[in-house]
Amino acid sequence: MGAALVMVFAMSSCKSKESAYKKAYEKAKAQQTEAAVVSNQQTTPVSVTPVTTTTTTTTPTQDYSNVSVRTENVTLVSGAPLKAYSVVVGSFGVKANATGLANTLNGKGYNARVVQANTASNGVMYRVCATSYDSKSEAAQSRNSLIGQYPGAWLLYQK
Repeated sequence: MGAALVMVFAMSSCKSKESAYKKAYEKAKAQQTEAAVVSNQQTTPVSVTPVTTTTTTTTPTQDYSNVSVRTENVTLVSGAPLKAYSVVVGSFGVKANATGLANTLNGKGYNARVVQANTASNGVMYRVCATSYDSKSEAAQSRNSLIGQYPGAWLLYQK
């Protein structure tokens, strides 16, 4: 008998929850219908202005003022005269080795020069200049392109 009473009580409590869900569902349905009616009402037209974008392409200016330059008194051995800044790709104690590298560079389209430098530590050295420019920035750009093939490339400023 007690078990039957508990069952009746349990069943009656489910109905109240079911009716609460039903009420919430009907309320949501009414709000949805109301929103549909509001959206069907006449609205004010909105004017749209297209966005225009302007792109400006600028080339960044590189600062070569901090590029290191070695200053030496040199004498031209072979090739065209040097300008103020040159890119040195090789230094040799033997003139024939320097001339060989210069010939290789000339074969690749460079206007290579061989210069002689009298150094205090190494005596006479023959420098191979692959390129020569009036400005430091042009020489630095050339050195940057040559440094892949000639990792020890450096800038020479002729006194």
